[in-house]
Amino acid sequence: MKIHYFQRYHGKENVATANTMLLLSRLYSYSSDKFFRFLKSEYFADSFEPEIVFKLQEKSLDSVPDATITQEGFKIVVETKLKDWFYTDQLMRHLKSFGDEKNKVMITLATEPMAEEKLVDFETQLKTYNENQVHPVIHINTTFEAMSNAINEVIDDRDYEMQDVLDDYLQYCYSDGLILGSDSWKYLRMQLAGTTFDFNVANHVYYDNAERGFRAHDYLGLYKQKSVRAIGKVCARITAIETETGVHYVPEFGEVTKERKHLIAKSMENGDSHGYNLRTIEHRYFFVEKFYETDFKKITPGGSMGTRIFDLPQLLGTDDIPETEQVAKLLAEKSWS
Repeated sequence: MKIHYFQRYHGKENVATANTMLLLSRLYSYSSDKFFRFLKSEYFADSFEPEIVFKLQEKSLDSVPDATITQEGFKIVVETKLKDWFYTDQLMRHLKSFGDEKNKVMITLATEPMAEEKLVDFETQLKTYNENQVHPVIHINTTFEAMSNAINEVIDDRDYEMQDVLDDYLQYCYSDGLILGSDSWKYLRMQLAGTTFDFNVANHVYYDNAERGFRAHDYLGLYKQKSVRAIGKVCARITAIETETGVHYVPEFGEVTKERKHLIAKSMENGDSHGYNLRTIEHRYFFVEKFYETDFKKITPGGSMGTRIFDLPQLLGTDDIPETEQVAKLLAEKSWS
């Protein structure tokens, strides 16, 4: 049974805040360098010599923000909402949480960006406030998904521990509705498929242990020998496990059809041939319309040791994702590290 890092099913702001602070503190504990790369990429431009303190609900003069991250020379104040329930009056009171730090950042964190009218109102008042400050406060309005994406950018596929932590945080966010999955169309998830590659491609299906978390994605890439060799667009996702009364199927996306049941049975047989237990350990089956051949090479030394998420609009330079076969051809002209 998988042990989760983050609390589940508590639909409250303080739990969302605590889980997000735990994610950031785990990143800092794992690698302070990568933690500051994350901060610099999202919020700061200068370098730091850090000693970080993470606090929940630290009292200021007139208010209690959800969380603060502090270091001599800079301070981040975080206000978390489950929806866009921010109020300018409360945010302005939170400004008293800052002292004479050189770098001051207020993060408003929610499932969705702040409404334009509300954002303009707060930033207009913040501009007036900053006119009397030696060091102004920077406001960053972001989402749980955007913060996760930024952390994903600073860790790599060999950071096994942090990949596991981030996957569990993403799974928490999806299960508690903090990430709605609306941007899944953007993402290609790369999976290792050396021994099962031929079976996967021939049958348009990939299987993985159901306990493993994952970011919502529309495209699946199969990796072997230092390259993503095939990609397909996901058309169904089903978990399955053998029970005393037969195979139990749970459709997460798409329908449990007769053909897909047959492919799950074939996958279990394929797992047997490789020593994988797909029968009594629940697995998730990713069905694609078709796997198309590509050659999206990893150019840095060493093979990939885990999964990887690619942002297709960023890779292809367009928000208009073409047909999957064309995506495969375009990726064969690119590389990654």
